[in-house]
Amino acid sequence: MIDNLRDFIDTEVILREDLRHAHDSEAVERTAAELYAIARSRGLGAPRARQEDGGLALSWTECCAYLEQAGRSFLGPQALRCAPPTQPDVFALDRLGSPAQRARYLEPLMRGERKSCFAMTEPAPGVGSDPRMLRTSARREGDGWVIDGHKWFISGAMRADFAIVVARTESGPSWFLVDVDTPGFERVRNIPTMEPFDMGGHAEIRITGCRVGADALVGEEGQGAAHSQLRLEGARLFHCMRYIGLASRAMDIAQAYALGRESQGVPLADHQMVQAMVADAHIQLYAARQITLDVAHRLDAGTSIRHHSSMAKVFVSEAVYQVADSAVQICGALGVSEDVPVSMILRMLRPFRIYDGASEVHRAAIARRALRHRMSA
Repeated sequence: MIDNLRDFIDTEVILREDLRHAHDSEAVERTAAELYAIARSRGLGAPRARQEDGGLALSWTECCAYLEQAGRSFLGPQALRCAPPTQPDVFALDRLGSPAQRARYLEPLMRGERKSCFAMTEPAPGVGSDPRMLRTSARREGDGWVIDGHKWFISGAMRADFAIVVARTESGPSWFLVDVDTPGFERVRNIPTMEPFDMGGHAEIRITGCRVGADALVGEEGQGAAHSQLRLEGARLFHCMRYIGLASRAMDIAQAYALGRESQGVPLADHQMVQAMVADAHIQLYAARQITLDVAHRLDAGTSIRHHSSMAKVFVSEAVYQVADSAVQICGALGVSEDVPVSMILRMLRPFRIYDGASEVHRAAIARRALRHRMSA
């Protein structure tokens, strides 16, 4: 299967990459739809979705190699229906959704018929990395809920059909499923970022007197923080897998350039400083794969991955960025141009050190847990 996927990415997906896809979600979606049809004809599809929904039902461990190959192109995860925020939302709703929610939201999401977004982050003084700062509220009214709040940097929201809205109730943070055409739910604007391919944008959203039914509540009231942690653990792992693929591609391009470009009468690849960058990159990629595989094994075994997913997220996000940065440096002027995708890969990888929890926040949490464990030993 991996050989089939690698060939699909090389011969179909990468060949369809186009600079015109930058900041154009509609163009990306059109191309991804064409590629999905080809992928299905080759027996490929969403790795975690059920087979009856067109997926492959792979384990998390099996997903590692699959998503690394898919991630070598910015179009790959889109073409295989495993791009964020869809895949983490599938993971969470599969665990938490009621039968009615599964039928209305999860199953169409897995089939690629609907798109989702996860609406948690808020402008200051609202919630960012600290879940205690959540300001969006949901109050009971009649047989339903009324939601009010302000969200921003909500990935994928400009193209989403529904949102998982995190709001504060009397019992604490809670999750609500809200269709984007519900009165009071307004996508104010897309927020441009440094990413060249934003895949559905990063929206600012205002929620004003938005009424939803009692059946919009996901799981138990007051358990939204735990739900969000569950979702983020899966999301971090998916990001690690696909970004390892993207960084690997950047280094492949750099190595090819170093072998063909001469400096001081010899190929760049013969210079020890270039060799050191290549060696360090492969060490970082190897370590990133191993730490990601370890977390995947733990997830398959049903053990808690909260501590380990934080460590993986910090290490991989910084390692892949350094690999891409070295690739730019090896390629020189070509590396900062758009004649090759190395500079765009660098821009795609940099935000990962912030998304799903900044490295500094994870380091603080890792240290607290490690010190508590030491004190109790």
